[in-house]
Amino acid sequence: MDKKSPKSKKTKWTALVFAIIVMVTIGFLLPPFHGLPVAGQRALGILAFAVLIWVTEAVTYPVSAAFIIALLTVLLGLSPSLSGGGGLIGSKTALEWALSGFSSAATALIAGALFLSAAMQETGLDKRVALIVLSKVGSTVKGILVGVILVGIFLAFFIPSPTARVGAMIPIILGMVTAFGLPKNSRLSALLLLATAHTATIWSIGIKTATPQNMVGLNFIEKAFPYSVSWLQWFLAAAPWSLVMTILLYLVLLFLVPQETKVIASGKDVVKKQLQELGRMPFAQIRLFFIAFFALVLWATEGSLHPFDSTTIVIILVSLLLAPGIGVLSWSNVEKLIPWGTIILFAAGISLGTVLLKTNGAAWLAKIAFQTTDIRSLPILVIVAILAAFAILLHLGFASATSLAATLIPVAIAFVEGMKDPGTIHGMGIVLITQFAIGFGFILPVNAPQNMLAYGTGTFETKDFIKTGLLLTILGYGLLIVFSFTYWKWVNIL
Repeated sequence: MDKKSPKSKKTKWTALVFAIIVMVTIGFLLPPFHGLPVAGQRALGILAFAVLIWVTEAVTYPVSAAFIIALLTVLLGLSPSLSGGGGLIGSKTALEWALSGFSSAATALIAGALFLSAAMQETGLDKRVALIVLSKVGSTVKGILVGVILVGIFLAFFIPSPTARVGAMIPIILGMVTAFGLPKNSRLSALLLLATAHTATIWSIGIKTATPQNMVGLNFIEKAFPYSVSWLQWFLAAAPWSLVMTILLYLVLLFLVPQETKVIASGKDVVKKQLQELGRMPFAQIRLFFIAFFALVLWATEGSLHPFDSTTIVIILVSLLLAPGIGVLSWSNVEKLIPWGTIILFAAGISLGTVLLKTNGAAWLAKIAFQTTDIRSLPILVIVAILAAFAILLHLGFASATSLAATLIPVAIAFVEGMKDPGTIHGMGIVLITQFAIGFGFILPVNAPQNMLAYGTGTFETKDFIKTGLLLTILGYGLLIVFSFTYWKWVNIL
């Protein structure tokens, strides 16, 4: 281990220096880009820097966020004013742009939802729910697989991090496999861990609040178009796709990860024993269940039975979780359980995307990326297919869908705004479906943190993940096209 560390550190330094060189080259050394303000050219340089350090993981994601904010403030502050009237943008205005992501309602929403995730971990409600579901599905391999998938879907409604959901499931699955008398690297372990990772990815697309990248995309979408997307509207649009994909996942895993046996001896008894060891449901878990259910009802009825949006609802939720006598969290515990770095990265990503839109960098990039084929003149369904494929291929180089959303969605919006009728709901639909495609992190373990978490258990090999993920990507993309021709047209998204 010690021998590899210097090499790893040297590689990261090399990647960081290369990213800086690319940024300086784009932002300062290249001739001015036609039709793009100096601030926009420098914003593109910062974007290139961000993409390179995200892809190479030259620094951790929270550290990358600090770099991005500092660079936006300094380099844009020293850029000529966008008005063309002379003078500089100034550090005050540039700082406001660089910190705009921290004042975004989307950042508040995901930060608040992470409190709910912390409460699930603190009280152990996630483990109890998992064991209750698994105790009902029998002792066949197929039944246990269904149970694991159902638990993953359930947790997606309440835990806004696919990584946290997989993290909650891993000890339960490995504990069950050990209790079944099977080795850690058994085919059953591979089946269940692959199911857990892929379910987390599939339902991150189906549920608005299931992952941070949805909030990043929606933040830009709702600012660019005269429409908002409620929790229920997102669910009605995306959940049917996720439901069909879940059925396909079940079939793909049974086909590609064959098992030595069809029935686990005393499997149901093992789960039942673990559940009995938890004892009676404590009052804290009961309170949390009702608080979480209350929030879910408010999310589902957003815009119909009440006037509160998703962010307001989650702020109410946080207040209840911390309230004396009602809640289940203390601030000292919250500080340890909340992944604050995720929130910082999330906010910095929104800031970068906002700057790309303000400085015309996103529009220029969209024009350059698609002008050779002029795909704006193509039918909407063909445009959707091209943008979705572009997002899926681009994701191969990203370990964070949140970072990819911050990079690609502003470009997609700028592209749509260049179409003949950008103000229609169909233009918004194109960007929304592109956002769905950004969630495709099926192929490589490094395509998503939840994949790496499952891979880190050592229960399956990279080839297992690739062969299941590649088929799921093909099926998911095909299903996305089918939905574009049918369901999404019927519900007036396209």
